[in-house]
Amino acid sequence: MLKKVGFIGLGQMGKWMALNLVHNNFDLTVYDINAGAMEFLMEQGARPAQNAEQLAQHVDMIILSLPNADVVTEVVYGNNGLVQGAGRGQILLDCGTSGFLWTITLAKKLEKNGIRFADAPVTGMEQRAKDAALTIMFGGARNVLEEIRPVLEAMANHIVYMGDAGSGQLAKMINNIIFNCNIAALAEVLPMAVKLGLDPEKIAHVIHNGSGQSFASDIFIPNVLEGHFDKGYPLELAYKDMRHAMEVSALKEIPLPIVHMAAETYQKALDSGWGHEDKGAMIKVFEKALDVKFRKKNNNKYIFSRRD
Repeated sequence: MLKKVGFIGLGQMGKWMALNLVHNNFDLTVYDINAGAMEFLMEQGARPAQNAEQLAQHVDMIILSLPNADVVTEVVYGNNGLVQGAGRGQILLDCGTSGFLWTITLAKKLEKNGIRFADAPVTGMEQRAKDAALTIMFGGARNVLEEIRPVLEAMANHIVYMGDAGSGQLAKMINNIIFNCNIAALAEVLPMAVKLGLDPEKIAHVIHNGSGQSFASDIFIPNVLEGHFDKGYPLELAYKDMRHAMEVSALKEIPLPIVHMAAETYQKALDSGWGHEDKGAMIKVFEKALDVKFRKKNNNKYIFSRRD
């Protein structure tokens, strides 16, 4: 079993994924441009690397948890990049959201460098990363999956083999755009409910206990009612999922009308300067248009009633 693991990208999700590897007795080497994140993992027993090249020289496999394809490209092929330190047959696993089409191209390039590549994006948000309860969508060779399965099981409780390289990213994109479309729908109709006289907390209760309930409503309605828009991944970073979906739609000539309409709401939120806030901030587009606010009316913290 692989024991020497490298981890690059100790952000909101990555630091907890890396910590769970330490807790499962993997010999972990980490690298991140954030010194504070490095110190956190070092205090837990991880070894530091000065750059990606040095990290690659001391591990059997490398996990990336980076924000986008541009950063992955820099880490892999830039100065002191992974390819300068990686050996033939080494495994590189991309757990970030880098894009379906781009990942297929990267996999072919890395194959020429003798590096075994797989994409394994995760879903589950920060709390599940802490609890090692993520879902991993694996794209790559089956034998690579089985070789590194113990590493993945230290971070996730659901590992789904999706197919060849790129298929993990495709699965993540599909999951995320469904989530985003749900949020865009909530953003559009909840201000309408207030405009037409419904009490925000009462309609929230109905949705939570009715057929309109979804993971998106469970996550965002309580935060919106409290006026909290800093509890999730920022809009400006998360927009890449919608961009990737529209790129696939154009290239493969697959109509995605609802996705394009949801993207329009997303874009309006970004244009309004709310990109640093989480996806729930999309509701502000329609709150502004209708001159209403979907907020609780008293000072008590809003709590969903138990679903019957």
